[in-house]
Amino acid sequence: MNKLAAIVGPTAVGKTRIAIEVAKRLNAEIISCNSMQIYRGLDIGTAKASPEEQNGIVHHLIDVVEPDDEYSVARFQEQAKSIIQELNQKERLPLLVGGTGLYYQALVDDYTFYPLESHQKIRRQWNTIIKEKGLEYAYNYLQSIDPNYAATISLNDQKRIVRAIEVYQLTDQPFSALQTKSQHTYQLAVVGLYLEREQLYQRINLRVEQMLTGGLIKEVTLLRDKGYNLNHNSMQALGYKQVFCYLEGFLSEKEMIDEIKRETRRYAKRQLTWFRKDSRIHWINPGEYSNETLLLENISSYIEGRLTAV
Repeated sequence: MNKLAAIVGPTAVGKTRIAIEVAKRLNAEIISCNSMQIYRGLDIGTAKASPEEQNGIVHHLIDVVEPDDEYSVARFQEQAKSIIQELNQKERLPLLVGGTGLYYQALVDDYTFYPLESHQKIRRQWNTIIKEKGLEYAYNYLQSIDPNYAATISLNDQKRIVRAIEVYQLTDQPFSALQTKSQHTYQLAVVGLYLEREQLYQRINLRVEQMLTGGLIKEVTLLRDKGYNLNHNSMQALGYKQVFCYLEGFLSEKEMIDEIKRETRRYAKRQLTWFRKDSRIHWINPGEYSNETLLLENISSYIEGRLTAV
Protein backbone atom coordinates (compact mmCIF):
# COMPACT_ATOMS: atom_id res chain seq x y z
CA MET A 1 0.00 0.00 0.00
CA ASN A 2 1.34 3.41 -0.95
CA LYS A 3 2.25 5.88 1.78
CA LEU A 4 0.73 9.34 1.99
CA ALA A 5 1.26 12.06 4.58
CA ALA A 6 -0.83 15.21 4.80
CA ILE A 7 -0.85 18.54 6.62
CA VAL A 8 -4.25 20.21 6.51
CA GLY A 9 -6.13 22.98 8.28
CA PRO A 10 -7.65 26.42 7.84
CA THR A 11 -6.19 29.25 5.82
CA ALA A 12 -3.45 31.36 7.46
CA VAL A 13 -2.63 28.75 10.11
CA GLY A 14 0.91 28.32 8.76
CA LYS A 15 0.62 25.08 6.75
CA THR A 16 2.93 26.08 3.89
CA ARG A 17 5.94 27.15 5.93
CA ILE A 18 5.64 24.25 8.39
CA ALA A 19 5.16 21.70 5.61
CA ILE A 20 8.31 22.83 3.81
CA GLU A 21 10.37 22.32 6.97
CA VAL A 22 8.74 18.93 7.62
CA ALA A 23 9.39 17.89 4.01
CA LYS A 24 13.11 18.54 4.53
CA ARG A 25 13.13 16.18 7.49
CA LEU A 26 11.13 13.40 5.82
CA ASN A 27 12.59 13.28 2.29
CA ALA A 28 9.22 14.43 1.00
CA GLU A 29 7.79 16.27 -1.98
CA ILE A 30 4.75 18.48 -1.53
CA ILE A 31 1.47 18.02 -3.39
CA SER A 32 -0.62 21.18 -3.18
CA CYS A 33 -4.19 20.59 -2.02
CA ASN A 34 -5.49 24.06 -2.90
CA SER A 35 -8.15 24.55 -5.56
CA MET A 36 -6.91 28.04 -6.46
CA GLN A 37 -3.14 27.53 -6.45
CA ILE A 38 -3.59 25.40 -9.56
CA TYR A 39 -4.11 28.62 -11.57
CA ARG A 40 -1.12 30.39 -13.08
CA GLY A 41 -0.91 34.05 -12.21
CA LEU A 42 -2.88 33.74 -8.97
CA ASP A 43 0.10 34.02 -6.65
CA ILE A 44 -0.29 36.68 -3.97
CA GLY A 45 -3.97 36.13 -3.18
CA THR A 46 -3.59 32.36 -2.90
CA ALA A 47 -0.47 32.66 -0.69
CA LYS A 48 1.45 30.53 -3.17
CA ALA A 49 4.97 29.74 -1.96
CA SER A 50 7.56 31.54 -4.07
CA PRO A 51 10.53 29.57 -5.47
CA GLU A 52 12.64 31.08 -2.68
CA GLU A 53 10.13 30.05 -0.01
CA GLN A 54 9.93 26.53 -1.47
CA ASN A 55 13.59 26.27 -0.50
CA GLY A 56 14.42 23.44 -2.85
CA ILE A 57 11.43 21.29 -1.93
CA VAL A 58 9.61 20.01 -5.02
CA HIS A 59 6.00 21.23 -5.22
CA HIS A 60 3.38 19.51 -7.38
CA LEU A 61 0.00 20.74 -8.68
CA ILE A 62 0.83 24.43 -8.50
CA ASP A 63 0.45 26.53 -11.67
CA VAL A 64 -1.24 23.71 -13.56
CA VAL A 65 -3.73 25.62 -15.72
CA GLU A 66 -4.52 29.11 -17.01
CA PRO A 67 -7.14 31.19 -15.15
CA ASP A 68 -9.77 30.57 -17.84
CA ASP A 69 -9.24 26.79 -17.99
CA GLU A 70 -11.63 24.24 -16.50
CA TYR A 71 -10.34 22.23 -13.55
CA SER A 72 -12.24 19.78 -11.38
CA VAL A 73 -11.78 17.75 -8.23
CA ALA A 74 -11.83 14.61 -10.39
CA ARG A 75 -8.90 15.92 -12.43
CA PHE A 76 -7.03 16.82 -9.24
CA GLN A 77 -7.62 13.34 -7.89
CA GLU A 78 -6.33 11.70 -11.06
CA GLN A 79 -3.16 13.82 -11.19
CA ALA A 80 -2.44 13.51 -7.46
CA LYS A 81 -2.85 9.71 -7.51
CA SER A 82 -0.33 9.49 -10.32
CA ILE A 83 2.18 11.64 -8.42
CA ILE A 84 1.71 9.59 -5.22
CA GLN A 85 2.35 6.37 -7.11
CA GLU A 86 5.48 7.77 -8.74
CA LEU A 87 6.91 9.14 -5.49
CA ASN A 88 6.35 5.87 -3.63
CA GLN A 89 8.17 4.03 -6.40
CA LYS A 90 11.11 6.42 -5.93
CA GLU A 91 10.92 5.91 -2.13
CA ARG A 92 10.09 9.56 -1.58
CA LEU A 93 7.22 10.59 0.66
CA PRO A 94 4.26 12.43 -0.90
CA LEU A 95 3.15 15.20 1.48
CA LEU A 96 -0.30 16.59 0.71
CA VAL A 97 -0.61 20.18 1.96
CA GLY A 98 -3.58 22.52 1.86
CA GLY A 99 -7.04 23.41 2.97
CA THR A 100 -9.41 22.41 0.17
CA GLY A 101 -11.48 19.83 2.00
CA LEU A 102 -13.11 18.20 -0.99
CA TYR A 103 -9.78 17.73 -2.78
CA TYR A 104 -8.34 16.11 0.35
CA GLN A 105 -11.33 13.82 0.89
CA ALA A 106 -11.62 12.80 -2.76
CA LEU A 107 -7.99 11.74 -2.75
CA VAL A 108 -7.55 9.98 0.60
CA ASP A 109 -10.89 8.14 0.30
CA ASP A 110 -10.62 7.58 -3.46
CA TYR A 111 -14.02 9.02 -4.36
CA THR A 112 -15.64 7.70 -7.51
CA PHE A 113 -17.18 10.51 -9.52
CA TYR A 114 -20.20 9.92 -11.71
CA PRO A 115 -20.23 12.31 -14.67
CA LEU A 116 -23.53 13.95 -15.43
CA GLU A 117 -24.45 15.90 -18.53
CA SER A 118 -25.18 19.50 -17.65
CA HIS A 119 -28.76 20.60 -17.94
CA GLN A 120 -28.65 24.01 -19.56
CA LYS A 121 -32.24 24.90 -18.69
CA ILE A 122 -31.68 24.43 -14.95
CA ARG A 123 -28.36 26.24 -15.15
CA ARG A 124 -29.87 29.23 -16.94
CA GLN A 125 -32.76 29.29 -14.47
CA TRP A 126 -30.45 29.47 -11.46
CA ASN A 127 -28.11 32.01 -13.05
CA THR A 128 -31.19 34.20 -13.56
CA ILE A 129 -32.28 33.65 -9.94
CA ILE A 130 -28.82 34.67 -8.77
CA LYS A 131 -28.95 37.87 -10.80
CA GLU A 132 -32.30 38.72 -9.21
CA LYS A 133 -31.81 37.52 -5.62
CA GLY A 134 -28.05 37.30 -5.21
CA LEU A 135 -25.56 34.46 -4.89
CA GLU A 136 -26.14 34.13 -1.15
CA TYR A 137 -29.74 33.04 -1.87
CA ALA A 138 -28.48 30.16 -4.03
CA TYR A 139 -25.82 29.22 -1.48
CA ASN A 140 -28.42 29.12 1.29
CA TYR A 141 -30.57 26.85 -0.86
CA LEU A 142 -27.59 24.56 -1.46
CA GLN A 143 -26.99 24.43 2.30
CA SER A 144 -30.57 23.26 2.78
CA ILE A 145 -30.30 20.41 0.24
CA ASP A 146 -26.63 19.42 0.57
CA PRO A 147 -24.95 20.90 3.67
CA ASN A 148 -21.97 18.54 3.35
CA TYR A 149 -21.00 19.82 -0.08
CA ALA A 150 -21.87 23.43 0.77
CA ALA A 151 -19.37 23.29 3.62
CA THR A 152 -16.54 22.51 1.18
CA ILE A 153 -16.96 25.44 -1.20
CA SER A 154 -16.89 29.20 -1.02
CA LEU A 155 -20.20 31.04 -0.95
CA ASN A 156 -18.71 33.10 -3.81
CA ASP A 157 -18.20 30.05 -6.03
CA GLN A 158 -21.18 30.48 -8.33
CA LYS A 159 -20.12 27.78 -10.76
CA ARG A 160 -19.93 25.01 -8.14
CA ILE A 161 -23.03 26.21 -6.32
CA VAL A 162 -25.11 26.09 -9.49
CA ARG A 163 -23.60 22.75 -10.53
CA ALA A 164 -24.50 21.13 -7.19
CA ILE A 165 -28.07 22.47 -7.35
CA GLU A 166 -28.31 21.26 -10.92
CA VAL A 167 -27.23 17.75 -9.92
CA TYR A 168 -29.75 17.69 -7.09
CA GLN A 169 -32.62 18.76 -9.34
CA LEU A 170 -31.64 16.21 -11.99
CA THR A 171 -31.18 13.24 -9.63
CA ASP A 172 -33.10 14.08 -6.43
CA GLN A 173 -29.86 13.29 -4.61
CA PRO A 174 -27.29 15.61 -3.01
CA PHE A 175 -24.13 16.04 -5.06
CA SER A 176 -22.09 14.75 -2.10
CA ALA A 177 -24.12 11.50 -2.11
CA LEU A 178 -23.05 10.77 -5.68
CA GLN A 179 -19.41 10.64 -4.64
CA THR A 180 -18.77 7.15 -3.31
CA LYS A 181 -15.62 6.49 -1.34
CA SER A 182 -13.46 3.56 -0.36
CA GLN A 183 -11.48 3.29 2.87
CA HIS A 184 -7.84 2.32 3.36
CA THR A 185 -6.62 3.57 0.00
CA TYR A 186 -3.28 4.64 1.49
CA GLN A 187 -1.13 4.06 4.52
CA LEU A 188 -2.03 7.45 5.84
CA ALA A 189 -0.67 9.98 8.35
CA VAL A 190 -2.56 13.27 8.62
CA VAL A 191 -1.73 16.24 10.82
CA GLY A 192 -4.27 19.03 11.22
CA LEU A 193 -3.04 22.45 12.28
CA TYR A 194 -5.28 24.83 14.20
CA LEU A 195 -5.09 27.95 16.33
CA GLU A 196 -7.44 29.44 18.87
CA ARG A 197 -10.07 31.43 17.02
CA GLU A 198 -8.94 34.90 18.05
CA GLN A 199 -5.34 34.15 17.12
CA LEU A 200 -6.35 32.66 13.78
CA TYR A 201 -8.56 35.64 12.95
CA GLN A 202 -5.73 38.03 13.79
CA ARG A 203 -3.45 36.11 11.43
CA ILE A 204 -6.09 36.22 8.69
CA ASN A 205 -6.50 39.99 9.05
CA LEU A 206 -2.73 40.48 8.98
CA ARG A 207 -2.34 38.23 5.95
CA VAL A 208 -4.96 40.20 4.01
CA GLU A 209 -3.13 43.43 4.79
CA GLN A 210 0.19 41.89 3.74
CA MET A 211 -1.32 40.64 0.47
CA LEU A 212 -2.60 44.12 -0.34
CA THR A 213 0.69 45.82 0.46
CA GLY A 214 2.47 43.02 -1.39
CA GLY A 215 0.75 43.79 -4.70
CA LEU A 216 -2.59 41.96 -4.82
CA ILE A 217 -4.36 44.86 -6.53
CA LYS A 218 -1.64 45.02 -9.18
CA GLU A 219 -1.87 41.24 -9.67
CA VAL A 220 -5.64 41.39 -10.22
CA THR A 221 -5.23 44.39 -12.53
CA LEU A 222 -2.82 42.38 -14.71
CA LEU A 223 -5.26 39.48 -14.82
CA ARG A 224 -8.12 41.81 -15.79
CA ASP A 225 -5.97 43.40 -18.50
CA LYS A 226 -5.40 39.91 -19.95
CA GLY A 227 -9.16 39.52 -20.34
CA TYR A 228 -10.03 37.45 -17.29
CA ASN A 229 -13.25 38.44 -15.53
CA LEU A 230 -15.74 37.35 -12.88
CA ASN A 231 -17.24 34.78 -15.25
CA HIS A 232 -14.07 32.71 -14.82
CA ASN A 233 -14.05 30.42 -11.80
CA SER A 234 -10.53 31.53 -10.87
CA MET A 235 -11.71 35.11 -10.41
CA GLN A 236 -14.23 33.96 -7.81
CA ALA A 237 -11.33 33.15 -5.48
CA LEU A 238 -11.25 34.92 -2.13
CA GLY A 239 -9.58 38.27 -2.53
CA TYR A 240 -9.63 38.27 -6.32
CA LYS A 241 -13.37 38.78 -6.56
CA GLN A 242 -13.34 41.62 -4.07
CA VAL A 243 -10.38 43.38 -5.70
CA PHE A 244 -12.03 42.94 -9.11
CA CYS A 245 -15.20 44.57 -7.76
CA TYR A 246 -13.08 47.40 -6.32
CA LEU A 247 -11.39 47.97 -9.68
CA GLU A 248 -14.80 48.05 -11.36
CA GLY A 249 -16.06 50.61 -8.86
CA PHE A 250 -18.55 48.35 -7.07
CA LEU A 251 -16.68 48.47 -3.74
CA SER A 252 -14.73 51.19 -1.99
CA GLU A 253 -11.23 50.37 -0.80
CA LYS A 254 -12.42 49.98 2.80
CA GLU A 255 -15.37 47.82 1.73
CA MET A 256 -13.00 45.64 -0.31
CA ILE A 257 -10.60 45.12 2.60
CA ASP A 258 -13.35 44.48 5.12
CA GLU A 259 -15.08 41.98 2.83
CA ILE A 260 -11.89 40.03 2.10
CA LYS A 261 -11.17 39.74 5.82
CA ARG A 262 -14.74 38.78 6.69
CA GLU A 263 -15.13 36.18 3.94
CA THR A 264 -11.71 34.68 4.69
CA ARG A 265 -12.67 34.26 8.36
CA ARG A 266 -15.90 32.57 7.30
CA TYR A 267 -14.01 30.30 4.95
CA ALA A 268 -11.58 29.29 7.70
CA LYS A 269 -14.52 28.36 9.90
CA ARG A 270 -15.97 26.16 7.15
CA GLN A 271 -12.59 24.51 6.60
CA LEU A 272 -12.32 23.59 10.27
CA THR A 273 -15.87 22.24 10.28
CA TRP A 274 -15.02 20.00 7.33
CA PHE A 275 -11.73 18.64 8.63
CA ARG A 276 -13.01 18.12 12.17
CA LYS A 277 -15.30 15.39 10.81
CA ASP A 278 -12.29 13.22 9.92
CA SER A 279 -11.26 11.18 12.96
CA ARG A 280 -7.98 10.16 11.27
CA ILE A 281 -6.57 13.66 11.66
CA HIS A 282 -4.11 14.26 14.51
CA TRP A 283 -4.57 17.87 15.63
CA ILE A 284 -1.70 20.11 16.70
CA ASN A 285 -1.83 23.75 17.78
CA PRO A 286 1.39 25.52 16.73
CA GLY A 287 0.48 28.36 19.10
CA GLU A 288 1.22 26.06 22.04
CA TYR A 289 4.88 25.75 21.03
CA SER A 290 7.40 28.44 21.95
CA ASN A 291 10.10 26.37 20.25
CA GLU A 292 9.46 25.81 16.53
CA THR A 293 12.11 23.11 16.33
CA LEU A 294 10.13 21.05 18.84
CA LEU A 295 6.93 21.64 16.85
CA LEU A 296 8.57 20.42 13.64
CA GLU A 297 10.08 17.41 15.40
CA ASN A 298 6.71 16.43 16.88
CA ILE A 299 4.94 16.67 13.53
CA SER A 300 7.69 14.74 11.76
CA SER A 301 7.84 12.07 14.46
CA TYR A 302 4.08 11.57 14.37
CA ILE A 303 4.10 11.11 10.60
CA GLU A 304 7.07 8.74 10.70
CA GLY A 305 5.47 6.72 13.47
CA ARG A 306 2.17 6.33 11.64
CA LEU A 307 3.83 5.34 8.39
CA THR A 308 6.18 2.77 9.93
CA ALA A 309 3.51 1.15 12.11
CA VAL A 310 2.51 -2.32 10.97
